[in-house]
Amino acid sequence: MKVPVHIAEKLLQLSQGESIPSSAAKHSLIEDLVLEGIIERKGRIQKTLLVPNNKALHIYLQSKCSIKNLQQYIQVSKKQEVTRTELVAATFDSKHSGVRSFKGFLINCYSPIQATLDGKQITLNPVDGTFQFIYDYEKFNFAPDITIVGIENPSNFRYIDKQKYLFDDIKPLFISRYPQNQSKDLIKWLQTIPNKYLHFGDFDFAGIGIYLNEFKKYLADKASFFVPDNIDELLREFGNKKRYDQQKINFDSKKISEAKLLKLIDTIHKRRKGLDQEILINE
Repeated sequence: MKVPVHIAEKLLQLSQGESIPSSAAKHSLIEDLVLEGIIERKGRIQKTLLVPNNKALHIYLQSKCSIKNLQQYIQVSKKQEVTRTELVAATFDSKHSGVRSFKGFLINCYSPIQATLDGKQITLNPVDGTFQFIYDYEKFNFAPDITIVGIENPSNFRYIDKQKYLFDDIKPLFISRYPQNQSKDLIKWLQTIPNKYLHFGDFDFAGIGIYLNEFKKYLADKASFFVPDNIDELLREFGNKKRYDQQKINFDSKKISEAKLLKLIDTIHKRRKGLDQEILINE
């Protein structure tokens, strides 16, 4: 059983001989401990909890919740970055809180880019068919004139060399939104660097929603949405009407100030179609 931190803190108080109001520790684990007789609930109106046998609580937490040390468990649970060694010290299970084996994100580029990682010079230049994975992104930097291009779909990320024509006016470094559970790392990193962010996604309400809710919300004026000059023609010729009919708008257009993005929204409404970004891959 996974024990929430606030309940673990109450159990620590109880294990140290304190009594606490019953209303301050409402959880199924507390009820189980009361049923087992490990926690006593006393009082008729204002009920309080106490632990008469601290050893019994310790044995129960070890056997049922894999918690060896309550104090350590609380400290580890509150940390953002937790090592498996720390987790094993507090519990019997290194996977108890879903420790991430990999933080970071994938990058790609079609021209070599000079960067620094932990103060050391490196060259970003993945061989065709491979990507680079940046783990220590907190120590990852490069020239401020490099534009970070966030790509939604895996195919576009794979075939960036077939989309060079779209980015002639910038020096791009491509990052992948997938695997999606890495996106928080992306945001953390993008917030700390001076480089501009260009979102390259699907040209439909879902793609715009991803941009606004996952990126623009945190990056403000550093972020913009990529819209090709011929988007009206592309939507007319290759757009998908189902995309328009089935997708719901999960953003407020009145809060958008980007002229190109507002024009894209108007064009989507005009054509009543949505468009996959894969259409821009030159075969």
